[in-house]
Amino acid sequence: MKRIAIVEDELFMREELSGILQKSDYEVEEISEFGDAAKQLLKLSPDLVLLDLNLPVSSGFQICREIKQKSSIPVLVLTSRDQLQDELHALNLGADEYLIKPCRKERLLARVSNVLKRYEGRQNLLEGPECLLDRQTYTLYIHNSSVVLPRNQGKILEMFLLHGEEAVSKEELCMAIWGTTEFIDENALQVNLTRLKKTLAGLKMRRQIVLVRGLGYRFTEEEPHEA
Repeated sequence: MKRIAIVEDELFMREELSGILQKSDYEVEEISEFGDAAKQLLKLSPDLVLLDLNLPVSSGFQICREIKQKSSIPVLVLTSRDQLQDELHALNLGADEYLIKPCRKERLLARVSNVLKRYEGRQNLLEGPECLLDRQTYTLYIHNSSVVLPRNQGKILEMFLLHGEEAVSKEELCMAIWGTTEFIDENALQVNLTRLKKTLAGLKMRRQIVLVRGLGYRFTEEEPHEA
C-alpha cells in the first residue's frame, strides 16, 4: 500500500484529503506541526507528499526545497495560490505536480496516481546535483553514463547527497561506513575520501568534497581548501 503524507494546516481540508486518499486504498500520514515538517517527511519517507504552500512557520516552498535537496520523494503541490509565478517557482524547486484547490477529487486522484507511476522503481534512487545514486547497488548515474562505486565510496556519497549543502561530520561518515566511531583510524576515512574524490574528478563532477574546519566535510561547488 502506497503511503502519502499530507502537509496541510487547515484541519477540515486535511481531514477531507485524508478521507479521499484512504477510500482509494492509500495509507495516509498527516503532518500538523510545520516548524520541522521537512525533517518529519524525510524521516517518514512516504511514497508521495501532498503539500500546501500557505503554511505557518515554514512555507511550502521551503519545505519542498529541503525535501528535494535531500531525497527523491515526489511532491504534489495542492494550493489555493493560482499565480503562474508561484507554480513556476514550485516546479523549479522540484515539485512534480501543481494543483489549484479546490479541485475535483477525480482530478486529484488521477494526478496522485500519475506521479506515483512515474516514480515506480525509483525508490532506491537518491537525486543529487547532476547525478543519481542507486542506494542498493551504489551505481552512480552521471553525464549519461554510470559507474558502480565500491561500497565505502557509495556510503560516503550517499551521506553527502542526504545532507545537501550541510556539512557531514567525521563521526557521521564513520557510522555510515563501519557502523561505529570507535577504534577507527582517521587515516582509513581519509583513504576512502581520497578515493571518492578521484572517482568523482574522473567523472568530471563539478561538486567537490571540501573540508569544513571543526565541522567535517561538505559536498559543494566551492574550490577545496587544504587542511
